[in-house]
Amino acid sequence: MPMMVGDICVKCLIDQQERLTDDKAHLEEVRRIIAERKEDDTAPYLVHLFNEAYKRRFKRTVSYSDIKRTYNKFVMSMEDALRKRIEEHEDPFFTSLIFARYGNFIDFGAMKDIDEERFLSLFDDTEPGENDRRTFMRFTGELETAKTFLLIADNSGEIVLDKLFIEQLKKRYKGIDVSVMVRGEETLNDATEEDAVYTGIDKEAKVISNGNSVAGTVYGMLSPEAREVFDGADVILSKGQGNYETLLYIDRPVYHSFLCKCDLFMGKFNVERYTGMFLRNG
Repeated sequence: MPMMVGDICVKCLIDQQERLTDDKAHLEEVRRIIAERKEDDTAPYLVHLFNEAYKRRFKRTVSYSDIKRTYNKFVMSMEDALRKRIEEHEDPFFTSLIFARYGNFIDFGAMKDIDEERFLSLFDDTEPGENDRRTFMRFTGELETAKTFLLIADNSGEIVLDKLFIEQLKKRYKGIDVSVMVRGEETLNDATEEDAVYTGIDKEAKVISNGNSVAGTVYGMLSPEAREVFDGADVILSKGQGNYETLLYIDRPVYHSFLCKCDLFMGKFNVERYTGMFLRNG
């Protein structure tokens, strides 16, 4: 069963919607959706329902296109310098994985705004923790025999760092077939096919739309193409909290990489805010 939506999540979800609008009818609809949620509904799926309700009421969607373009450009401006740092490191592949996780900081779902100075400071730490090392050994062990790899992307901006990771993956594992799954429609600042093309990750991997606007990966809502790629991947790396929430108990081994940015995740793992996690389910 996916992560349950508890009181901490409910408050956060309502706060997000109140930042979008003070329309009483919409906010009442949001509270109704929350009250009638099923036990296996995740926070990303509820946000999808909120967005559908918003679209019905206001005849438009909430656009994050300007924010996405801003952070894609911002991280792309760092791309060459970060690639150089990665390639100069003793283990470029491991370092690229850590740097790609730092990109998960850019999240307008879990955070009200982005502290760019704090974001930049994350890259000063290139040493993985012991838990990271143990998971990494299992990860690389499975990649040794893998023919297909799927990265499930999360946010814009972050996807630039995912590209640097894929570059190193392909250098280390020659001939591996790499796919990147993005959101099918705009939702929050999550990466879509437009972001994939803009940042150039489509030059490094096949880009697949998940076919929907959930800020996560709900297996039953995947497009036929996305489901085929998901089912056929020898190794899957899921980025971000939303993908973790929706894929946690799926009957497939999935690696997860994210930063703990909210009280729910900090409490679940008993860590401080922005602690990086790299783990495997299944």
